[in-house]
This record gives sequence, C-alpha cells and structure tokens, in this order.
Amino acid sequence: MPRRGRLGLCDSDMIAHLRGKLLAKHPNQAIVEAAGVGYDVTISIPTFSALPALGSEVALFIHTHVREDMLALYGFLQTADKVLFEKLLAVSGIGPKLAITILSGMPETTQLVGAIRGGDLARLTRIPGIGKKTAERMVLELRDKLAPIGTEEPPRISSTPVREDVISALMNLGYKQAEVEKTLAGIVNNGKPETFDTLFRDVLSSLSK
Repeated sequence: MPRRGRLGLCDSDMIAHLRGKLLAKHPNQAIVEAAGVGYDVTISIPTFSALPALGSEVALFIHTHVREDMLALYGFLQTADKVLFEKLLAVSGIGPKLAITILSGMPETTQLVGAIRGGDLARLTRIPGIGKKTAERMVLELRDKLAPIGTEEPPRISSTPVREDVISALMNLGYKQAEVEKTLAGIVNNGKPETFDTLFRDVLSSLSK
C-alpha cells in the first residue's frame, strides 16, 4: 500500500512534471499556471536565469517534497539538475532549501559536479550555508555517485509541447528519460516531421532495436 502523509498524499499523487504559462519569476521562485491552477515552484538562480519571458510556456521537471503537513514543489529545466538535487538530499544534513542554495552556488551544474568529484572543498565552502563538514560529506557520499563531466546529460533539444508529450508517454511505458531524450534528439536533428504520432513511432522504433 502507498504510504500517505497528513496531507493525504501518497507516492502516486506526486507531481513529476509541470508545463504551463509562466506567470511570475524571481531568483528563487516561479509561478506556473497549468489547467487554471497557479503552482508555486521553488527554483535555483541558474534555473531563474534560463527561464523564458513572462507569459511564455515553460516546462519544468518537478521534485515534490512532502513532510507532515507541508507540500513544496522544486522545479528544474534540465533533468540533470533534478537528479543532482535529489542526490544532494540523500546527504546527511542537506534538506531541500539547502540543496537549492547549493545548486545556486555555481553558474553551471557541471561546475558543481566537478567540484564534488574533485574534492574541491575550498570551492564548495564558498557556497552560503556550506561549512567544511558538510562539504566533506558531499564529497564522501557523492563523489562516486556522480557521472564524469560530459557524460551526465543527453544531447539537449529545445522543449516543445509535442516533444514533452512524447517523452512523457515513453516514460510511462517504462523507458528511462535520458535514453528517450537522447534518441529523440537524434530524430529531431534529422529534420523529421514533428507530430506526436510520427515522433512517438520513430523514437519507439529506435528504442526497440
């Protein structure tokens, strides 16, 4: 049986992806309207910098954090940022707010990954709220769990509603998101027609080989 908290939510209720109109954006917050509901999403500064103009459509990968009577959404434009955020949460003493601060401490995710993998405590402790002991735990617990720089992300493609729907549909079938995005990137770069049916069939065919 799925575990339910005081909010009555269980694992199946969690929001994993959100697409809608960007109503507001601040260095640590975005408000996205989807199906008439405005979702308050906590974001990092690099995510804020990469957001489109107000009123544009935006797609965010979401980590839903539920603790007792609190529910908070944390949003990321790239899968790699969400994965790193969730790995940071596994480190003793790091909660969601501090994890977002850590992601905001460097301009690029690859720089943070490099600092952790390289044991660069001096650079890590320059992040607000990160002392020597926390930095040491990050290095000790994550160094071997992070992919080397240059291998952690599939080729990036610009997000469109059709592409997001294809990715979501194939993930529902059990395919891994990174694998789907890599395959989709190759098909999009080949100039194939971008209808849902065409992209879905082509990506599924490639994944099934």
